[in-house]
Amino acid sequence: MEINRNNIVEIVKKSNANPDKDYGQNFLIEPEYSRQIATLLDIKEEDNVLEVGPGLGSLTHFLIDKGHLTGVDIDSRMIDFLAIIYKDKMDLILNDVRKIDVSKYDLIVGNLPYNITTELVTFLLINAKKCQKMVLMCQLEAFNRFFDVEGKEYGPVSVLIHLLGKINKHFSLKPGCFYPAPKCSSLVFSIDINQDKDKDDAFSAYTLAKSLFLNRRKTIYNNLKNYLKDKDKTEKILNELNINKNKRPEDISPNEFLAIYKKI
Repeated sequence: MEINRNNIVEIVKKSNANPDKDYGQNFLIEPEYSRQIATLLDIKEEDNVLEVGPGLGSLTHFLIDKGHLTGVDIDSRMIDFLAIIYKDKMDLILNDVRKIDVSKYDLIVGNLPYNITTELVTFLLINAKKCQKMVLMCQLEAFNRFFDVEGKEYGPVSVLIHLLGKINKHFSLKPGCFYPAPKCSSLVFSIDINQDKDKDDAFSAYTLAKSLFLNRRKTIYNNLKNYLKDKDKTEKILNELNINKNKRPEDISPNEFLAIYKKI
């Protein structure tokens, strides 16, 4: 069933599925954008596809006949609605996506709740071990924390993304594209995961970056020294990697975090 601005109010009323602020529910009501998001996934017949938070099925409508689709939603009202509309055409899981096994999915798509976007992206990157591509939507202002590799928005999750693959920005959506309209614009982006990358090394470098970003206003030297509890080893590592010890964590590239981890 196509969800659009002409039928959303009636569907919400008949399904008794008023959007819940606690779940961050804002339903996409512009089918053309939903179609574009589905196209970005480039789904093949054999792909296992996970849709995170399908809600009433704005995206589901354009995913349903492609690959093997599973939808996971924390709201039983949404699961019950989709079970009626797409009976026997998809698998449905009533749960928090952070509590399920996501390791078997090749592709992941979703309009993520804004209040836990970074946590969810990190969870998916670490646990969806087979995933080749994610197409996600986030608050426009939040995108830089995934994309940037320097500056105040740069952090551990960006280190992980850039060590695993490539992130691309696609298009933004104004608040009026949703029901109810959120207070901010949204942005659709994708993460292409390079299957040839050493994921264990990337995860370990991410864990190191998390520790070194805890005091992001301190120098990389002081942060690494506190982490290693060894002044001489810290100086040796930074000297061998030709990293200025007065730089802060936000000045250290993802590849440099990886190099530091390998030296340790």
